[in-house]
Amino acid sequence: MTQPAPHDHDVVVLGGGSGGYATALRARQLGLSVALVEADKLGGTCLHQGCIPTKAMLHAAEVADAAREASAFGVRATYDGVDLAAVARYREGVVDRLYRGLQGLVRGAGIDVVEGTGRLVGPRSVAVGDSVVTGRNLVVATGSYARTIPGVEIGGRVVTSDGALALAELPQRVVVVGGSVIGVELASVWRSFGCEVTIVEALPHLVPLEDEALSVQLERAFRKRKIAFRTGTAITGVKQDDTSAYVSLEGGETLEADLVLVAVGRGPRTDGLGLADHGIDLDRGFVVTDEHLRTSVEGVYAVGDVVRGLQLAHRGFAHGLFVAEEIAGRAPQPVVDSGIPRVTYCEPELASVGLTEAQARAAHGDAGVATYEYNLAGNGKSQTLRSAGLVKVVREVDGPVLGVHMIGSRMGEQVGEASLWVNWDAFPEDVAAFVHAHPTQNEALGEAALALAGSPLHAHA
Repeated sequence: MTQPAPHDHDVVVLGGGSGGYATALRARQLGLSVALVEADKLGGTCLHQGCIPTKAMLHAAEVADAAREASAFGVRATYDGVDLAAVARYREGVVDRLYRGLQGLVRGAGIDVVEGTGRLVGPRSVAVGDSVVTGRNLVVATGSYARTIPGVEIGGRVVTSDGALALAELPQRVVVVGGSVIGVELASVWRSFGCEVTIVEALPHLVPLEDEALSVQLERAFRKRKIAFRTGTAITGVKQDDTSAYVSLEGGETLEADLVLVAVGRGPRTDGLGLADHGIDLDRGFVVTDEHLRTSVEGVYAVGDVVRGLQLAHRGFAHGLFVAEEIAGRAPQPVVDSGIPRVTYCEPELASVGLTEAQARAAHGDAGVATYEYNLAGNGKSQTLRSAGLVKVVREVDGPVLGVHMIGSRMGEQVGEASLWVNWDAFPEDVAAFVHAHPTQNEALGEAALALAGSPLHAHA
């Protein structure tokens, strides 16, 4: 093995996903020399198996729904089904354009891209094939993988989200095991494509990490869309044969399907990296860090999905920017999970930022929290979209906005303003003075702020 010179680079980044390439690009902007080690393709899960391809499929699903429902808007159109191969070509075209753009950015920044699987051979030394890359600092950004259920074999008619993107034909009946973000998004796609879908979720509600008001609204919307779901129900096993898959539920019932999606979350991709061998503390596979994303070894940081918390591409991206600036001595503000916006892109969309009502009451007491829910029935743009839903704002009594939670068609586009409210500790009385363009769904935020400030216009206090 080639012996390295001391500290070939200022920063070695292990992993080229959202967190890794953000670290590398920002570090180069700050004048640091960077090596980026990537075993597969730049962009990671988000670009190639997650955020981008699934959102392309969700847009195709939206088009399918629009064609099917066109007559309700006075438009003559027909829906003749889904060409899954053509959907795949559209999806892959979107991914390819973004991938080529990212390659150009990284190449233009002067980052040394090292292709291959990296493994630590020292605290800040990474072996890739027969060579070793070293740095004054190391950033672990290896992302995550789709978790499975012990005893459930993946393959054939049983897939994770990775396999769901590779389907050659549409199943007629799908059982989705797991009712959180990945599960409800793919359930939404398949229902729009004409499949029969049943979601099985062990916790009492779909999207259980969201404010309960959003969970209840989503369940209502899914019933209307004829997406079946079983909440508070655990599975006891999954089997398959040449013609079907079978999901056994506690209580003895069995669901038969053409396809089973296992969507039970994602785990940190840290096995086989040699982290613990060189003193880097792990907790159930997650890299242990402080608020500055420093690990137990000096000069070693971790970003993104390998750090316990929200597993979101934009969290990894923010982590990457933070760590690059931290290494450069710029003393940036740490990234706080509660201030990160979250969007679930099913139909209807969920968007939220900050504390849920339950979290706020746990932190401030029942008497210290006030909430308001503005129903989208009063919003003109939502009515033209025929979208039901709500905007819920959680505030500290006589204090700032603690959380904003929204559900409705396209409501993910409104989370930017909501994020500003929460992260700038805005009072409802302050933001109620903002003028919101009419007619937009953005007005719903303004109406909720007006009501919580005691001056409702198109709603009751």
